[in-house]
Amino acid sequence: MLLNSQKNPLPFTFVAHDKHDERHQGAVSIPIYQNTLFSYAKSDEPGHSFKYSRMGNPTVQELEKRLAALEYGEKAQCFASGMAAISAAILSTVRTGDHIICVDQVYFGTREFLEFFLTRYGVEVTYVDGTSIDKITEAIRDNTALIYLESPTSYYFQLQDLAACVQAAKARSIKTIIDNTWASPCYQNPLRLGIDLVVHSLTKYVGGHSDVLGGAVIGSSELIDQLSRIDHQLLGGVMTPHTASLLLRGMRTLPLRMERLSQSAQTMAEYFSTVPCIKKVNFPGLSAHPQHELALSQMGGYGSLMSIEVEGTLEQAKAWVDQLDYFRIGLSFGGYESLVLVVGLVPDATPERPISLIRLNIGLEDPADLIEDVSSIHSFFQQKQSPGILDTGFDFNIASV
Repeated sequence: MLLNSQKNPLPFTFVAHDKHDERHQGAVSIPIYQNTLFSYAKSDEPGHSFKYSRMGNPTVQELEKRLAALEYGEKAQCFASGMAAISAAILSTVRTGDHIICVDQVYFGTREFLEFFLTRYGVEVTYVDGTSIDKITEAIRDNTALIYLESPTSYYFQLQDLAACVQAAKARSIKTIIDNTWASPCYQNPLRLGIDLVVHSLTKYVGGHSDVLGGAVIGSSELIDQLSRIDHQLLGGVMTPHTASLLLRGMRTLPLRMERLSQSAQTMAEYFSTVPCIKKVNFPGLSAHPQHELALSQMGGYGSLMSIEVEGTLEQAKAWVDQLDYFRIGLSFGGYESLVLVVGLVPDATPERPISLIRLNIGLEDPADLIEDVSSIHSFFQQKQSPGILDTGFDFNIASV
């Protein structure tokens, strides 16, 4: 039993505490059901919940129950990766001839799926400025079936007004999906605002240890049942029991880690705001963020990811990043480690971003050490260097971020 029917525990309690369960011999940790099939005692035994692990597994199901509860949804379906979850969620809502409205700063893997996969099957996509509800509503057509959101986005941290998007969508019977990875279930619950489906890359905050891939779609029983029968089981992007056990472990400390990461990120963002060579700090927790009031109205906190725009060249940015001690160069976020990425070095098919844009994931290290590490930014960007053309030597695929 996950929840006492008389009260709903807060996230810290919910993820840390399980009732005694004789089905698991009273085990404190959920057992790993590392098997492919579930047998029957007799040939005429009525079907039970589990038959074959592609169609359902007890360990994975325990994770799904917890994810659904944290997002205030009725059901969740787990997948082998975040992209498997995103692809299945979108496929479950559109058909040939449909039209999708998508925010223009969407995660690049999603953009590639929309442009290189769905367009092959006659689905049209329009990208819009997600910060403007007027731009979103103006893009609606008679055949619009889906509005795809990502709030905040993961480079410029732009928000969409979720309540306004829901109102516009429901007026035309249009489905809504949001990638809620950046905010996490701890700090934003879009289903409570009327969004139809929420997707997560569990690889990031929920896993939290940079050692597991996973994804999830959360929503109503009706929508998840439909997605599970076709887009999950038949496409086969299923989660393994061992993966589910690692994610269950990660969920135990999710609220605690998010609190620490958010506090440290706020400290770092405020520090960067005082550095003269930094033109802009993109982080919705800052009062200077153009959508800070919207963030306050629909979010309960902020994640670990931010970006800075510096006055300098690509060569200066690369030189500064390469000498940092506590920030490892990498593409992901949400783990325990601090990461940095010079966006201008990453081949990318999305609209052009300035070469001086640097993205940082703030980890669990002490913020005092991180600030001391990045304080060298003063000397690196005060140096006068000619821009030139830089051979980056990087061969990253941004779809892996």
